[in-house]
Amino acid sequence: MTFRLVYRFGCLLLGWLRLLARSSAAKDVEILVLRHQLAILQRSSRKPVFTGGDRAVLAALLRLLGKRHRSALKLLVTPRTVLRWHARLVAKKWTYPHRCPGRPPKPEALRALVLRLARENDG
Repeated sequence: MTFRLVYRFGCLLLGWLRLLARSSAAKDVEILVLRHQLAILQRSSRKPVFTGGDRAVLAALLRLLGKRHRSALKLLVTPRTVLRWHARLVAKKWTYPHRCPGRPPKPEALRALVLRLARENDG
């Protein structure tokens, strides 16, 4: 029992020392990510619902964090989910607009002219 307590205290102390070695910018970004996740959890009742803005903020903040710091965080989403969000955004940006199949319609003035010429010309 005593050994377990000393071990846990030693791990906690080493974790604090590791935090001292990190830059303040990395700590600030980590705090922002955790606060944003907390806001998402407080906003939803059961399962967290991410809006487009939530996805953009989390993706941008997680990109600022290093890979090592990202893996140490407890996130609401997996890194694969963030990659899927990014792929969906890229796909949405680079797709061409869907057009109706077939020939595009002619202007009404041209249609009226053709019908008038057909009426006036018997041959």
